[in-house]
Amino acid sequence: MKIERVDTLILDEFPNLLWVRLTADDGTEGVGEIFYGARAAAAYVHETAAEVLLGRDPRQINGLFQALQPYVGYSGSGAETRGRSAIDLALHDLAGQASGLPIHQLLGGLSRPSIRVYNTCAGYRYVRSTPRQETGNWGIGGDAEGPYEDLEGFLHNAGALAESLLSEGITGMKIWPFDFAAERTGGFDISAAELDRAIDPFRKIRAAVGDRIDIMCELHGLFSPPTAARIAQALEPYRPYWIEDPVRADNLSGYATVRRATSSMITASETVGGLRDWSRLIATGDISIVMPDLGWCGGLTEARRIAALADAAGLPIAPHDCTGPLQFAASVHLVLSQPNALIQEFVRAFYTGWYNEIAENLPEVRDGIVHPPTGPGLGTRLKPGTFERPDANLQTSTL
Repeated sequence: MKIERVDTLILDEFPNLLWVRLTADDGTEGVGEIFYGARAAAAYVHETAAEVLLGRDPRQINGLFQALQPYVGYSGSGAETRGRSAIDLALHDLAGQASGLPIHQLLGGLSRPSIRVYNTCAGYRYVRSTPRQETGNWGIGGDAEGPYEDLEGFLHNAGALAESLLSEGITGMKIWPFDFAAERTGGFDISAAELDRAIDPFRKIRAAVGDRIDIMCELHGLFSPPTAARIAQALEPYRPYWIEDPVRADNLSGYATVRRATSSMITASETVGGLRDWSRLIATGDISIVMPDLGWCGGLTEARRIAALADAAGLPIAPHDCTGPLQFAASVHLVLSQPNALIQEFVRAFYTGWYNEIAENLPEVRDGIVHPPTGPGLGTRLKPGTFERPDANLQTSTL
């Protein structure tokens, strides 16, 4: 078996998503997916990676992963890493299709049959545009596409949102009400009035449901260490489950400043990159939870190594996933196979909404628990005809 064709796909309707399809000479296909910076990652796939892949046995995933190590772009979560991540997910999917096995079996089998999810409180809309990290660009406004406009929910009616999630068995929610203050000051300050405004959703959630729901606080790495520490101290009465990305991932000493200010767990997440980036951060001893993004760290191959590194340090993993349906499926395969998995992120607006426009056979989420998708490889598939849609931007490299 050898790879004879490499396709990349970007749909005009979903410009943040890139799909990579690998086709073997016997017709077996595997599809991988990444989110954000789709065109830059696609350029890497055809300019650099396709030459390595074509003619090679797609089942030799470890060898191909090593062969794709770039001369530049090997650190962080830039275009090379995102492109390699999509390729790696496609290789795992193809290997599963060829063997008739689900990916979690290729990873050594299930450590558990299911795992708890938490809801990242995004809305439906920002995935249809190219967002910047600004509060005015997350898709707020316009007509709701469905009942789960959870971004507006946590900003304006957080208590009712918490009650809605609990009614569906979802016992964790992630919110990010502080971003607006970082935009004003570059993250170097937050006024007392801004602090009170941002804390209001936490206040409303605790008033509505008490401690029946875990609140994950996302700071998006936007704040300086002293300001992030002030925020962490102010949040103490509301008992956040974790504080995520309080400082930029490359500010290793900054995590210690925040750690001293709070009893909450500190989470580092998707912008960290691959194994060596994570090794430096874990070695500080100042983070509590490891949150790699399978589309930004190097795929399943690198995520498994990161999980093992975290396990050796006694830390759990909780993969980031505010992305697309195939990457969500890959994350589910990972967390169900790894013994130190804590929880899986999902976005119910995505899961019940636009995921179903482009994919089928999603992992089942029921009563706040996710189960593995059925079938070989990822199990979750793009709907037939997706690569032939009128808004498809398709590039191909062949032998």
